[in-house]
Amino acid sequence: MELLAQFMDFFLHLDKHLGQIITEYGAMTYIILFLIIFIETGVVFMPFLPGDSLLFAAGMLAAQYPDSLNVWAVIVLLIIAAILGDTCNYLIGKYFGMQALKVEIFGKRFVKAEHIEKTQGFYEKYGAVTIVIARFVPIVRTLAPFVGGVGKMNYRIFLTYNVVGALLWVIGLTLAGFFLGSIPFVRDNFEKVVLGIIFVSVLPIIWQFLKSRMVSPKTA
Repeated sequence: MELLAQFMDFFLHLDKHLGQIITEYGAMTYIILFLIIFIETGVVFMPFLPGDSLLFAAGMLAAQYPDSLNVWAVIVLLIIAAILGDTCNYLIGKYFGMQALKVEIFGKRFVKAEHIEKTQGFYEKYGAVTIVIARFVPIVRTLAPFVGGVGKMNYRIFLTYNVVGALLWVIGLTLAGFFLGSIPFVRDNFEKVVLGIIFVSVLPIIWQFLKSRMVSPKTA
C-alpha cells in the first residue's frame, strides 16, 4: 500500500517531482523523460506509468525552466521515444504473443483480460486508426501496438499510424502544458488538471461502454 501511495503521489504531483529532478539532475532529465515514455508505450505490462500527464508537466516545466529544459528538444526526444516504444510493443506481440501477458511483477499480472478485450474492440471499431486514437487513451495506448503485433498487422501500415499518433500526442500535450502552464490557475491546481486530462482521455472507453450497454438489450 505504501508503494501504491508513493506512486500516486508521484503521478499526481509530477510538476513538483519533475522540478526536483531538473534541479538535481539537469540534462539527465531528458533521459529520464525518454525512458518513462518509452517504457510506458513499449512494455506491455507497464501501462500504469504516467503518459499524458507527464507530457503536460514536461511542457509546463519547460516554460518555467527554459535554461534547463528546451521544449523543442523535449518534443523531438519524446516523439522518438513514443515511436520506438510502440514499435517495441508491436514486436513483443508479434514474436511472443499472448505469452508476454503472463509476466508477473510482485506476483501480480498488471494486464487484465478485459483490457485486451477493450483494445480489440477499438480495432473492430476503428481498424488501424486505433494506433492513433489509442495514444490518447490510458492503458489502451500501451496495449494497442501489442495487439497489433499479435494480429500480425502489416508493419508499414502500423509504422505510418505509429508516427502520426506520436506526433499528435507528444506535440499536442507538450505544447498544451507549455502554453497553459503559465496560467496561474493551471500552475496552482496541477493535480486537478491531471485528473481532468485522465478523464478526457478515458472518455472514448466510457462512451464505448455506455454504447454497448444501450445496444445489447435491443439485440437480446
